[in-house]
Amino acid sequence: MNLSSSATTVENVLTKAGVWLQPLLLLAMRLYWGWQFTVTGWSKIAHLTRTAGYFESLGLPLPMVSAVSAGLVECVGGLLLLLGLFSRIASAALVVVMVVAYLTAERMALAGLLGIWGGPEDFVRAGPFLYLLTALIVLAFGPGKLSLDTVIRKKG
Repeated sequence: MNLSSSATTVENVLTKAGVWLQPLLLLAMRLYWGWQFTVTGWSKIAHLTRTAGYFESLGLPLPMVSAVSAGLVECVGGLLLLLGLFSRIASAALVVVMVVAYLTAERMALAGLLGIWGGPEDFVRAGPFLYLLTALIVLAFGPGKLSLDTVIRKKG
């Protein structure tokens, strides 16, 4: 057995392991971060006046409408992500909310990503990062085989 065929064998084994791992990883991400989105969104809705005041301090237009919108998108989008139902639509909406969070509440972290006033580590350490990353992964790869989207697609 030569080095090339050994590398091919290892690659094949890792590919099979990755195919087996993918739905479990996507499920774990959806469950954990879907729940986190839901809790965060519910908190915004439950403390609407405080949330609107914070949004006003960030200079967001129509702070009460913005607070309700962000809270509902996070709460409902998080539940949909958790269930794996309408996952790409929910993920797209959650990406928008997280981008707005970076553009308003995390401007310095966003500037760090662009190499201005800091570095990329500021972007990665910011609160919205893992939420945004999860939403982008589900948007790009779908919810995985262990989701309601997959069950509905198979029946249809």
